[in-house]
Amino acid sequence: MKRVHATFSGMVQGVGFRYTAIRIALRTGVTGWVKNLFDGRVEAVAEGTETALEQFVRELRERFHGEVRGIELEWGEATGEFADFGVRY
Repeated sequence: MKRVHATFSGMVQGVGFRYTAIRIALRTGVTGWVKNLFDGRVEAVAEGTETALEQFVRELRERFHGEVRGIELEWGEATGEFADFGVRY
């Protein structure tokens, strides 16, 4: 199991990004959280198989291809701390 810490930049707030992330997470079986940052970016931490995490990030990039200008990814080992995927405030 892997963990990805992703930061999405561009016009990613106010476009349904967080709730789309939840739907994609449920479909791909990843756990973790997503939240808006004060500087206009969106941050997500997700855990699951490497394949599921790659699909999660890819689907977000594809769904918001006109809004996402950059993605920073940090990969690591899963901690198993999440039971589901939700929004943090």
